[in-house]
Amino acid sequence: MSQLFLSLLGFACVAAGTPGPNNIMVMSSGATFGFRRTVPHLLGIALGHGLMVVLIALGLGEVFIRMPALHDVLTVLAAIYMLWLAWKIAHAGAPGQGGNTRPFTFLQAAAFQWVNPKAWVMSLGAATIYGSLGGLLMGAVFVVIDLIAVSIWTGLGQTLSHWLGTGPRLRAFNWLMAGLLVASIALVFLER
Repeated sequence: MSQLFLSLLGFACVAAGTPGPNNIMVMSSGATFGFRRTVPHLLGIALGHGLMVVLIALGLGEVFIRMPALHDVLTVLAAIYMLWLAWKIAHAGAPGQGGNTRPFTFLQAAAFQWVNPKAWVMSLGAATIYGSLGGLLMGAVFVVIDLIAVSIWTGLGQTLSHWLGTGPRLRAFNWLMAGLLVASIALVFLER
């Protein structure tokens, strides 16, 4: 196995496994809805991000390099959308108790990758550093690694759900997850 491919695997594991918007949202979904109901969300993240990596490796990332204002607009729109998601997470109740009563769909999760700053950084970084491996190979690596990472985060959320119950602890957890999502947005703007 080439060293470059092994390096890509390491990069993908670290990038996909560390806290970020996707992992925070699936952990919250796992705690609120359980693993099985979160599966479409998991698949949407993995396949949506994999497609993003392929398209950026094939040249889409060049558009943002040549038009930095477009990147700024996308960043602001992403921040607004993520703030709305944070509000939805903070006000989520257990299923049947009002609030956010259904998890993300496959299409919502796949589309979210296009406004997720961490997904952009991961994709652009991979295309820049590992582009010689080819877009399809990089996309496939991210699909597999993303699926493993978000499954672990969802499982952690589901495990916590037994302790969280449906009362004040679940509400506190959802507010914590919403706060972490807002913090991830703030980090994007602090790095500018």
